[in-house]
Amino acid sequence: MPSYYEFFCPVKVIAGKAALEHIPYELSGLGASRPLLITDQGVRAAGLLDPVMAACDEGGLRIVTIYDKVPPDSSTTVVRDIAAIYRAEHCDSIIAVGGGSSIDTAKAVNILVSEGGEDIAAYSGAGILKRALKPFFAVPTTAGTGSEVTSIAVITDTEKSVKLPFTSPFLLPNAAIIDPRMTLTLPPQITAATAMDAMTHAIEAFTGMAKNPLSDAYATAAIQKISGALLTVMAEPKNATARLELAQASTMAGIAFSNSMVGLVHALGHATGALCHLPHGLCMSLYLPYALEYNLESIREPLGELLLYLEGADTYAATPPIRRAEAAISAIRRLRDELYQRCRLPRTLEETGKVTRSQLNTIARRALDDGAIIFNPKEVTYEDAIAVLERAWHQPHPVA
Repeated sequence: MPSYYEFFCPVKVIAGKAALEHIPYELSGLGASRPLLITDQGVRAAGLLDPVMAACDEGGLRIVTIYDKVPPDSSTTVVRDIAAIYRAEHCDSIIAVGGGSSIDTAKAVNILVSEGGEDIAAYSGAGILKRALKPFFAVPTTAGTGSEVTSIAVITDTEKSVKLPFTSPFLLPNAAIIDPRMTLTLPPQITAATAMDAMTHAIEAFTGMAKNPLSDAYATAAIQKISGALLTVMAEPKNATARLELAQASTMAGIAFSNSMVGLVHALGHATGALCHLPHGLCMSLYLPYALEYNLESIREPLGELLLYLEGADTYAATPPIRRAEAAISAIRRLRDELYQRCRLPRTLEETGKVTRSQLNTIARRALDDGAIIFNPKEVTYEDAIAVLERAWHQPHPVA
């Protein structure tokens, strides 16, 4: 355990089966009354804005305007366009309804409308922002990214085909609204991918260099909830109780990794997502066991502890301590196999059908330049990254 650490999460979490109805009261408490709602066309088409709008209407809050064209990989151009709408409509706050892309987009928009200007790239990096931004609520419609409780946003610069990171405590929403109604219609593969995104957040938080007792508590609780609820949701998509478990796990994992950081899985995932246009959650699920195998001797003890939360007390007790780390990886592989059978969530780069072997060198180079690599528990060279990518190319299971 570290001799010194910091833990920070000032986001108010409003969770449960009537959480949406609290939005008007909470927003008025911040002195805001003219929100811009940011979402995507999939969320709108699924009817997920209906309960949000009904809750706002019931509470006397009028949504000034809705931007519903956020793409899966939001870009600097989209952020600039939405900021212009915010200013033209004289809005005073932002409500993001959606997955990680919509919430990250809202964070970036909030920078521009609070700080001024049109070039969001000027604010990329850490420590640039020096003051609080406009009131901002996040309503996640996926249970995976944890964006509603993280101080990080990632926006794609499409001209350079790179992802711009933004890090500041001022990016945190004022409130996260966790309501199971928002994830009931999530398709199977997105349900699986986003849950594995949350699982990866929690596992990398627990096994990383910056782990601490408080982030550990959130990480292990998240892993236990995902392990217990994910396959239930896959079998019973309308199970609101299990959906809420996944949503809460996502938030817990988000709190964990934003206070202890992530590692190699995210470095490879960021590079692959930007280059090959694959969803982030899919990349996390795909790379997770390969990165854990690479890090194994550096994380054997904490990874072994996670067997308890992945498989339960009986399996943990029956497994010799020296084998628990490998057993934890095997449990993750079995879960991925089950998800592949149920919704064809890819386990290898080859199974995605969107990555070529010729791109592996570029992915490796970009991964080494990713900020997440700094916190990986084992140093990664270019040759190491290539070796991990080669295993991830076509080996859903380790070679005996």
